[in-house]
Amino acid sequence: MTQAATDTAGPMHEANVLRETERARLRALVSADVALARQFHAPDFQLITPIGVSLSRDEYLGAIAAGRIKYLAWEPADIAVRLYEGSAVIRYRAQLEVVFDGHNVPLSEYWHTDAFEYHDDRWMVVWSQATSIR
Repeated sequence: MTQAATDTAGPMHEANVLRETERARLRALVSADVALARQFHAPDFQLITPIGVSLSRDEYLGAIAAGRIKYLAWEPADIAVRLYEGSAVIRYRAQLEVVFDGHNVPLSEYWHTDAFEYHDDRWMVVWSQATSIR
């Protein structure tokens, strides 16, 4: 069953919790705080990068910890939220600058789509996909 995030105060509040959860996750990734970032990523998390590479949670966070992925900026625009029972999907545009394996990827725009599940009294991202906007 789908609930629009604007139907009642309950879903609207939960949508705002998800938005803040995503912003906190992004801050942890940009600051390379892997211990904090791990709390936002489900054990079975999977990222599909803009170039089509699939990374597990450990591969992704390990690359950040090792400095192979270094986010210089990640600024999300408005975050759209779709709530379901025990899960949610968010989508937003963001400006992102990253150094990947020593190669600077200049500030560019991307679409981000993330699937979240509610576990242990908190929202955790399980799938994430980024698409470059040309």
